[in-house]
Amino acid sequence: MTIRALLVEDESLARERLKLLLSDEPDVVVAAEARDGLEAVAALKNSPIDLVFLDVQMPGMTGLEVAAAIGVQHLPPTIFVTAYEEHAVEAFRLAAVDYLTKPIDRTRLKTALDRVRGLRAASSALSMQSQLSKLLGNLEKRPNSTFEPAQRLRIRDGDKDLIIPSSQVEWVEAADYYCSLHLGKRIYLLRESIADLSKRLDPKMFVRVHRSALVNLNFVQALYREGMEDGILVLTSGQRVKTSKLGRDRLLAMGSF
Repeated sequence: MTIRALLVEDESLARERLKLLLSDEPDVVVAAEARDGLEAVAALKNSPIDLVFLDVQMPGMTGLEVAAAIGVQHLPPTIFVTAYEEHAVEAFRLAAVDYLTKPIDRTRLKTALDRVRGLRAASSALSMQSQLSKLLGNLEKRPNSTFEPAQRLRIRDGDKDLIIPSSQVEWVEAADYYCSLHLGKRIYLLRESIADLSKRLDPKMFVRVHRSALVNLNFVQALYREGMEDGILVLTSGQRVKTSKLGRDRLLAMGSF
């Protein structure tokens, strides 16, 4: 993650030394330079800056005055640079990340940059957490169900397509990648797996009673248990449909038996 730095220093030699030290940091790019407080304020208002190296003592407007002019809430992470350590107290009052005394020591600079990296990582993590929380919040605000069950099924029958109300389907039998739709004595072949079809049908009307069978509750007449595992459903047409234990439990959970 690249850190775009602004160097605010009225002494050209001090700026050049800081640039030289920063050249050893691959993730830091000197994006802008300012020779006084006014240039610093302009740069902060007009350029995307991630980190400020701010000299405390400058003619016209001090570094502390620059920070006050921008406002702590708008100031990027800032490392104050000073020749006098007594300025550090005021710098930290203005929410400085760190302060460096001149001449800048390479080791102290690395320590200060590590603090900045830690802050950026934490900020990124909080931002991601905030975005995730917002996303989850939006999902929770959605209606409990936006599912619209298929009211009609289109069946290819020779050179024509038939439109069949799903409520007329008594039961569905799996046939590899196809489904056999049973409507009384009529059987229609639908090119769709039973798993996919079950997702489209009204779950309050159709129940998967077996891995190879789906039944319309409106046509169920009786349920016979056969041992602990399997059972048999009898439809109003007299058709007998095998049920698994899971399918039987699903039926019982519907409260229809």
